[in-house]
Amino acid sequence: MTTFLVTGGTGTLGRVVVDRLLADGHTVRVLSRRPHTRTENPRLHSYAVDLRNGVGLAAAVSGVEVIVHCASTPSGGDLDSAGQLVDAARTAGVRHLVYISIVGVDRVPLRYYRTKHEVERLLAESDVPWTVLRTTQFHDLVLRLVKAGARSPVLPVPAGIRVQPVDVREVGARLVELAYGEPAGNVPDMGGPEILTARELVDRTLHAGERRRLTLPLRLPGATFRALRAGGNLAPDQATGKLRYTDFLAERGGRVPGVRVVRSGDTTGG
Repeated sequence: MTTFLVTGGTGTLGRVVVDRLLADGHTVRVLSRRPHTRTENPRLHSYAVDLRNGVGLAAAVSGVEVIVHCASTPSGGDLDSAGQLVDAARTAGVRHLVYISIVGVDRVPLRYYRTKHEVERLLAESDVPWTVLRTTQFHDLVLRLVKAGARSPVLPVPAGIRVQPVDVREVGARLVELAYGEPAGNVPDMGGPEILTARELVDRTLHAGERRRLTLPLRLPGATFRALRAGGNLAPDQATGKLRYTDFLAERGGRVPGVRVVRSGDTTGG
């Protein structure tokens, strides 16, 4: 059996990857800023390491054959963290580093996306064998965003923007598949099974519960939103995901705060 290190192993995607690797009988080291709370599996080992400073990283990577790099911080520091990880991987003789990225990092000028693209370049220029998978947004992210917006009686909806949400479990399965294989560089993107407008996603999420919300379409300015309206975040030719967003909502009982749609201009109350 192979020894794997999963960075961000306590996060939404990292937990899926860890569980799959353990189910296949591998030894898994989970690296996150906080210790992993699951200790019942003797093949699961927790390392509390902050990748931004690298303290304790060498010990976590020593003896590891494959790294699956899921850790990410939208607030910043991903490039420095990746540099620390690549240096440690080189020193430890890691044979394969798999990185999860995002569809559109080379087309959408969002700062977080630009950083992800810089991490891709860092890997490509390193001497550590690597694989990069770009995916579209997870169902979980869409749900969180709509729930956050639904805290207000008026829910803004960006006009002209489409999203291709994918299930995190399917992404985790694909990452594990790649981790089992040989380093492959940039592999084909992975997108969800359907492309929906932001309006459709909001409507379906709100329809899954019981309260009303006024939705207000907004055409947002700037280069980032122009790129999104142009489809820079989509992978229509790689719609390999299977689980639709409505099926994802149904799995969770279909009850979400802010649930019945009242469009701007509708005078019905509730």
